Amino acid sequence: MGKILVTGATGFIGRRLAAALLKEGYAVRCMVRRPDAVIPEGAERASGDVLELRSLAEPLRDIDTAYYLVHSMAGGRAGFERRDREAVENFTSMANRAGVRRVIYLGGLGETGSSLSDHLASRLEVANVLRSGRFKTTFLRAAVIIGAGSASFEMIKSLVERLPFMITPRWVATRCQPIAVRDVIGYLVGCLRDERTVGETFDIGGPDILTYRDMMERFASITGKSLLIAPTPFLTPRLSSYWVGLVTSVSPSIAIPLIEGLKNEVVCRENRIRSLIPFPLTGYDEAVRVALQESEATSRPPRTAH
Repeated sequence: MGKILVTGATGFIGRRLAAALLKEGYAVRCMVRRPDAVIPEGAERASGDVLELRSLAEPLRDIDTAYYLVHSMAGGRAGFERRDREAVENFTSMANRAGVRRVIYLGGLGETGSSLSDHLASRLEVANVLRSGRFKTTFLRAAVIIGAGSASFEMIKSLVERLPFMITPRWVATRCQPIAVRDVIGYLVGCLRDERTVGETFDIGGPDILTYRDMMERFASITGKSLLIAPTPFLTPRLSSYWVGLVTSVSPSIAIPLIEGLKNEVVCRENRIRSLIPFPLTGYDEAVRVALQESEATSRPPRTAH
């Protein structure tokens, strides 16, 4: 197999994936925008920006499989759908020219109807543009990913830690199927290993189906916090997204699309991938404990010799 390209290589998923692929013995190229970006030892560095068409030629050279892990929400709330569309169209065009064989894309889980939030609709549009390419696309659809650094996890963590009493909109009763980040990485690596996944779409989720209220209450129980939630029909997702942006460490450009997407139930409709790539799934409580340990480890100051 030729080289593997990881786009978004410094992000929450990308840096974990690149390290996992290297551990499996793959030749990994990390595409980064900044020359000083930190990448795993043993990976090849390539500079590129999906919003600059010509910059993608070198990262895509001699690539067999590329992981598309790019989204534009961090660039600001306004126009992220347009940036996502331009980015994936650039990538698809250059991947066609480079003769890339397959692309593996991690997008959002959700229904395909007209009532999707802007965030989930944009994720689906990206998948459709990738499918128009001459390469084969594997599309993994995930809901809330639990891990240190995940926007959804950090949002729940900040809310529970800082607001013992919450007046919330009705979205707290929306069901979702959270998945541990290590299980997401397991599926991403597994798809590369198993050619039966080429050109397929799979829903991926953990073993628990919970409401957002369940997730916050269980998080509070794990961390020993008290939490009282009072839902109200008068608080819209958009209004609640503003106070989430104020209260949590998640930037408003990311928090607002995420909160607006909570009106959509995100539960796996099929579980075919479990038979193709079988491994024990991580429960929500265990995923939270692992994420908290990672958060503590990264925030702890380095030890100095005396």
